[in-house]
Amino acid sequence: MSNTPSSSDRSLSLIILFAGTLFVSATLMFILQPLYGKLMLPLLGGSPAVWNTCMVFYQMLLFFGYLYAHLLSTRFAHTRQIQIHAAIILISLIALPVALPDSMSPPTDSNPTLWLVWTLFISIGLPFFVLSTTSTLLQKWFSHVGHHTSHDPYYLYVASNSGSLLALLSYPFIIEPNIGLNAQKSIWSIGYIALIVLIAACGWYFVRNYLQDKVSDEPEKVVEAPSTLAKLHWLALAFVPSSLLLGLTNFVSTDIAAVPLLWIIPLTLYLLSFTLVFSRWAKPIQRVSVFLQPIVLLPFIAYSFINPAILPYWLDLTLHLSAFFLAVMVCHGELAKHRPHTAYLTLFYLIMSFAGMLGGMFNTFIAPFIFNGIYEYPLMIVAALLLRPAAQRQSNEQWKIWGMQAIFPALILLLGGLIYYGVSDLGAYMDNIGTALILFAGLSYAFRKQVVSLALLTGVIIFFIVGLRVTMSNTIYKERTFFGVLSVRDSVLLNEQGKPEKYKELFHGTTKHGAQRLASHVQEPLTYYSRPGPMGQLFKAYDAVDEKWQVGVVGLGAGALACYAKPQQAWTFFEIDPVVVEIAKNPEYFSYLQRCTPKAAMVIGDARLSLESEPAEKFDLLVIDAFSSDSVPTHLLTQEALQLYFSKISSNGLLAFHITNRHLELKKVLSDHAKQLHYAALIQEFKPKQEIPLVVATDWFVLAKNEEDLKPLYKNGLGRWQKPGLYFDMKPWTDDFTNIVGIWK
Repeated sequence: MSNTPSSSDRSLSLIILFAGTLFVSATLMFILQPLYGKLMLPLLGGSPAVWNTCMVFYQMLLFFGYLYAHLLSTRFAHTRQIQIHAAIILISLIALPVALPDSMSPPTDSNPTLWLVWTLFISIGLPFFVLSTTSTLLQKWFSHVGHHTSHDPYYLYVASNSGSLLALLSYPFIIEPNIGLNAQKSIWSIGYIALIVLIAACGWYFVRNYLQDKVSDEPEKVVEAPSTLAKLHWLALAFVPSSLLLGLTNFVSTDIAAVPLLWIIPLTLYLLSFTLVFSRWAKPIQRVSVFLQPIVLLPFIAYSFINPAILPYWLDLTLHLSAFFLAVMVCHGELAKHRPHTAYLTLFYLIMSFAGMLGGMFNTFIAPFIFNGIYEYPLMIVAALLLRPAAQRQSNEQWKIWGMQAIFPALILLLGGLIYYGVSDLGAYMDNIGTALILFAGLSYAFRKQVVSLALLTGVIIFFIVGLRVTMSNTIYKERTFFGVLSVRDSVLLNEQGKPEKYKELFHGTTKHGAQRLASHVQEPLTYYSRPGPMGQLFKAYDAVDEKWQVGVVGLGAGALACYAKPQQAWTFFEIDPVVVEIAKNPEYFSYLQRCTPKAAMVIGDARLSLESEPAEKFDLLVIDAFSSDSVPTHLLTQEALQLYFSKISSNGLLAFHITNRHLELKKVLSDHAKQLHYAALIQEFKPKQEIPLVVATDWFVLAKNEEDLKPLYKNGLGRWQKPGLYFDMKPWTDDFTNIVGIWK
């Protein structure tokens, strides 16, 4: 006889209770993720790897939460389940209110990944574990409460994912712009207490209903256990989207800004896919996703991989997000389609979470050690194509028709490029190799019904392009660290006499962080630090008074600023990534440091943490030039950060801030700080008046305690240095509050 109650209860209130509890639990979980990521960022220089490591930690705890729910619901009686779960919840209360542990600082001489995971575990491990158990455990309880839908509780997963989506979308647009971090922590803790009350109500109903209706007259149905092959299929279908999520997140957050706003976009799409594939419209949505995936794949390969530079960034980002979303939709759609009977519900979620954890661990712990670039991302694009559902055999005539149809997307793509960019710009893009590769991308569409052929052809195209790009870029050194991918390249320019001349470039991700000519200009500062530019003007303006200056520079790059040093000056560089120091000190790559400041002090670690230990009023000039690819870490831009900088500057000292950025108007933040904190300030948005080799447009902000100290710069700037504008719509950025949306260009 089965001890599962008969399905007779049709009350809406029961669905509301369980679905509401899942909704609240998921909301709390996905508010905690960006909230705690934002708390951790300042300790690790704003690196995108902080978020990826946090994601792996969350996936690990999600797996252990699902394992706990599986063992609890299959090994223990119903009342014992409630008792054990209540004890776990009560223990988790010791972690409230959520906060960073005191006296925790990351290692400066080794990879901080394990340190970050441990810090997360001791600070939010217990509450997050409880949240991770809720979805699976409550669905299992619901399958026994006697509701008429108890036979298929998977639809409750929609409530859970809806809560996740609401939390993720509300964080950058509602919570972050309006609520400070301290208030966020307090409100979250109150919400966690409310969730405990809801879980208690679900547990009470589960026990009461089960005990009242524990005998049924219906014969027990034998449910066939899932095969090993089916379990491996679930594993693959969950592993690939998880790895793709972190791969795309790395791409997005490296080149715009390491802030929760942009991390949230891929995760939102990832969760939305779960909501759609477990909804009542899952079948038609899955058919559309399978149909659209190879169509979107064509322009995705043609533009985002063959020549991404030709597209506006927002359009390139849209292509990446579209290809990612369709890939995870197809994988998660297959996962939902092959879900088992509720007798194996917890096993299904357990395998799914285990695969998600493996995907995250692959990207965070394995890929950085076996790849010197972000190669796991294209690898998983190909793997996602291998997981497409196999099509039925078609006649040769049908394949011929499809083959002819494949020509039209390629022609439309080429024609669109012709119209959009104009005939004059085609030479840079439509070379023989590019044209051939685009045609191959078009050909891949003909294999959309042949899973292996489509995946292999796509893989060949992508990895051929990746290898070709590395070869053509003349990369002589490439290293992947916790803080990003660093590369040194050989390049050629036309010098002042119109002759070709070699030089070297340093890249962080896709952004140039420095360059050095190898001929007679070997000690000439270039790019953002050129003599015609703002920094050259600054050192020239103070040439008569800077003989014995103490100079501090946050962010080393190739070390170009060092060549403004004078013999009597003392220079200190603060750099978070030890590999950057190795590159800048290696004369085979760059010789600025060796030639200009061989005795300069090097301090490894996050700038704010390192500066705190420096003596008060030590520096006469402090330069903030810290970038993660193209973005300044937000914790270096707050009021508290500026107050720290000025505490380390002499009474007549200067603070120079590099704010060149493609996407964010950082001048708004610093202008508001100058107004609020009563500092004198000047800004220059420099554009070269004539074409000079490796002299580029750049923006710099200079602040001082007294306006008198900026007069030499203002006087000699001949109108190039100006007082910053006033921005009345700005709310001051502090360690407790930042709003990236408000400064978007």
